[in-house]
Amino acid sequence: MSRILQAVRGMNDILPEHSPAWQFVEDRTRAVLESYGFREIRLPLVEKTELFRRSIGEVTDIVEKEMYTFEDRNGDSLSLRPEGTAGCVRACIQHGLLGSQVQRLWYGGPMFRHERPQKGRYRQFHQIGVEVFGLEGPDVDAELLMLTARLWKQLGIEGVQLQLNSLGTSEARARFRDDLVAWLRTRFDQLDEDSQRRLDSNPLRILDSKNADTQALLEQAPRLWDYIDEASRSHFEGLCALLDAAGIAYEVNPRLVRGLDYYGRTVFEWVTDQLGAQGTVCAGGRYDVLVEHLGGRATPAVGFAMGLERLIALIEGQGVALPDPSPHLYVVAAGEQAQREGLLLAERLRDALPGLRVLTHCGGGSFKSQFKKADRSGARWALVLGEQEVQQRQAGLKHLRGDTGQETLPFDTLTERIAQLLG
Repeated sequence: MSRILQAVRGMNDILPEHSPAWQFVEDRTRAVLESYGFREIRLPLVEKTELFRRSIGEVTDIVEKEMYTFEDRNGDSLSLRPEGTAGCVRACIQHGLLGSQVQRLWYGGPMFRHERPQKGRYRQFHQIGVEVFGLEGPDVDAELLMLTARLWKQLGIEGVQLQLNSLGTSEARARFRDDLVAWLRTRFDQLDEDSQRRLDSNPLRILDSKNADTQALLEQAPRLWDYIDEASRSHFEGLCALLDAAGIAYEVNPRLVRGLDYYGRTVFEWVTDQLGAQGTVCAGGRYDVLVEHLGGRATPAVGFAMGLERLIALIEGQGVALPDPSPHLYVVAAGEQAQREGLLLAERLRDALPGLRVLTHCGGGSFKSQFKKADRSGARWALVLGEQEVQQRQAGLKHLRGDTGQETLPFDTLTERIAQLLG
């Protein structure tokens, strides 16, 4: 017997019983984004590797260790996208969407990173990303955070906290980086192994180390806020004032740096303690230099990405009520003529009542076996057809979720009666 093939480790199937949660998140998110004036952009899964090297940073873990990179038949180096912002910026530059225009864009789909799979962290994972181009004030940063706060309410999610920080300008971070590295070198032996490795390649990531001893050591380290330029301070204070006015609670986390090189000024994360180690469900910030860095005109920009697997884990863990995807109506038809009429009748009902979910029984079988399947389907009602009913141009309407019994209705009154039942 041949070996049964399995999915690639860390790349998971989403089975029908889990799809309603995904559809719920996607539909609610789309509605909230549209209410703030965002438009969808659809991006390729594969980009030139150079795009991510230039945007994310060559010495980041993502580029060095985690990207799925390969050469195509032309010898070009391509990569499965590990995140969405770089591709969105590339598309905006390529198609002339920026210039003096303001763009509010969103996208969704799978991303790919070769990480060690664990709960909430997979090699193929799904994100919805949101990007705004052409606005530099703290008001748009605040609006994005108001948008996400509204989304948590729409999804019924509780217990998600907002953390904020400002990274200042690249010049301010460079001064801080030099002083931080010098301070940590004198304490190198006290750092955990990951932090020792990052000291030369990406020292700011040491600030959000999960190692308790390293965090205790950093209490005495230089603070980024002491290096922040005055314009960035004013921008951050303006953001905080707007969030205060909107009643959105937040915590200023001076060690929040994010893992991508292109961030500057505002950075933020929405975090929870309900998902174990993978507690960040939404994160983002400003990347005012990225468009120019990738060859476009200097354009202020801010955005965020949400991990759908983590949001869905929160929804399932908190028992959020999801829409019932079960059919409204199950067509039970015994006999060749009844089966044919059942298919046609189902089509007429779908035409007359948009949104009506009708499952027709195919494959024959007795009334008894069909009713068992109707009950298992979760349908509210069964539409019952036999040879006699077809000849009399009428059908039985049996209530499957109560003791109401069965009605007998002419074909031409079925639509009206089902519409009444649907409310």
